[in-house]
Amino acid sequence: MQDYLSEEMERLKNLGIIPVNKDVLVSLYGNLKDPKKKLSELERKGIIIRVKRNLYVVAPKVHNQEISTELVANHLYGPSYISLESALAYYGLIPERVFTMRSVTTKLHKQYDTPLGHFEYVKLPAPYYTIGVRQEIIDNSYAFLIATPEKALCDKIVTTPNLRLQSVKAMREYLEDDLRIDFSAVEKIDLDVIRQCIEVGRKKGALDLLEKVLHIGFEK
Repeated sequence: MQDYLSEEMERLKNLGIIPVNKDVLVSLYGNLKDPKKKLSELERKGIIIRVKRNLYVVAPKVHNQEISTELVANHLYGPSYISLESALAYYGLIPERVFTMRSVTTKLHKQYDTPLGHFEYVKLPAPYYTIGVRQEIIDNSYAFLIATPEKALCDKIVTTPNLRLQSVKAMREYLEDDLRIDFSAVEKIDLDVIRQCIEVGRKKGALDLLEKVLHIGFEK
């Protein structure tokens, strides 16, 4: 039994932590009479994890790597990029631990409960969506799309309902008291990203206040 498991794990090891569909998994086994049964067997033995229908990741015990929920989020529903509290926490800008992986998409709002955690996707329009998105490369082995710190802040403000910020003072209090933003976690803030969001986004007034607060803060 142990030899069988070792053989199965070695076969799947090279897939690493990259999420794959069932066709990729089945292709590793040649001609199978019942591919669905094989995948169910691998899942039952804890060798693969089904994230959603037709999307799997190889279990950590196979490749001895930690699964990236950021990478999974990009593959689970797209186009999308990591943003909002998830991106702010990733950069160390907020102190709270984030339990839901939140992303922005151009498609409909969506939520998934998976064995790897809860994932949420918030819709924003395409012209705004493309601003301030970067590729984060991890150990030259995989990459995922994530908002820059500035874009994550803009996304948070734009998508938060009933958020009424009408003065520089109110915006500063929101950043410092409500979000508890720690700007020392990043080397610099690219105000141009915020200005681009102002041009094409919603809540232009609030984003304009954000740009003013950060400009004042970084000019001191």
